[in-house]
Order: sequence, then C-alpha cells, then structure tokens
Amino acid sequence: MYEQARIPVVDEKVFDQVRHAIESAFAEATVQAFLASVEGARLRIRDFEQVVQRGLLGSDAPGAYGRLNDSDRGQIRELYLHSLEQVPLRLRQKYLKLYSYY
Repeated sequence: MYEQARIPVVDEKVFDQVRHAIESAFAEATVQAFLASVEGARLRIRDFEQVVQRGLLGSDAPGAYGRLNDSDRGQIRELYLHSLEQVPLRLRQKYLKLYSYY
C-alpha cells in the first residue's frame, strides 16, 4: 500500500499559521462563506496561489505563505487540495463552478 513520505517542516510556526488558516476556511461552520468568497472573487477553488494571494484565507496568510520554503509550500498546497476534496457533497454541488476545471 502506498504511503506518502513524511517531509519535515522547516518553519513550524509559520507553517502552523497557514495550516490554521486553511483549517479555519474549511471548518464546517465557515466553509460555505469561504466558498462564496472564492466564487465572488471569480476564482477556481483549485487555484490555491490566487486564493491565498487575494487574502481569501485571511489577511495574514499571503505574507506567511510567502515566508515558507518550497517544501513547506508544497505541503501546504497538498493540505489545501486535500481539504477542498473533503467539502460535503451538497456544497460541492452548490458551488460546482468552483470545482470545474474550465
């Protein structure tokens, strides 16, 4: 069975700040508002770089994400992409345009 390799986080404090922003955005109580904000910005949900740079994950997220090294950024992107696939099906259907590729 495939198991993803564990890559150590270099800057845990900044990594945790961005991780918390992602977890907050995808929390059950806030995910619908987050999806609506992505829709309002006319972005695709999988376009993580634009989502974070526009401040949709919070005003501190762009700066914190920018301070991460490449491996930490990669892990954050993986967490984000995993989180967006965990959104309940009813919301994914409601915001279907966000999830489409084109």
